[in-house]
Amino acid sequence: MSTFLAVIALALLMAAGLAIDGGRKVNALREASHLADNAARAGAQAVDLDTLRSTGELVLLTDLAAAEAHQYLASLGHSADVAVTGDTVTVTVSLTVDPVLLPIGPITVTATETAAAITQEP
Repeated sequence: MSTFLAVIALALLMAAGLAIDGGRKVNALREASHLADNAARAGAQAVDLDTLRSTGELVLLTDLAAAEAHQYLASLGHSADVAVTGDTVTVTVSLTVDPVLLPIGPITVTATETAAAITQEP
């Protein structure tokens, strides 16, 4: 009977670990996605206004767009990989979560989000 209880207790502990640590992983993934999305939007606002006004072509200032995305993340204590291509900013954020109950190593989650600069008629 005590062996049965030990096995059941271990199974319940593992199920609780999956629920708790799995929830922490999902929350970290959501946070990474939000960080990447907001950083990409911050970078996509670095439009070359002179080119836009003179030619109507939407072009991002590549260095400024990357700097704006990095600055947004740095203000929140994070870092990321930022790529600027044409009028699009792509940000990849990785976060690490330490499990509470499961006997596994740190869990790393990664999210990549993209934002594009657009013009809108008033």
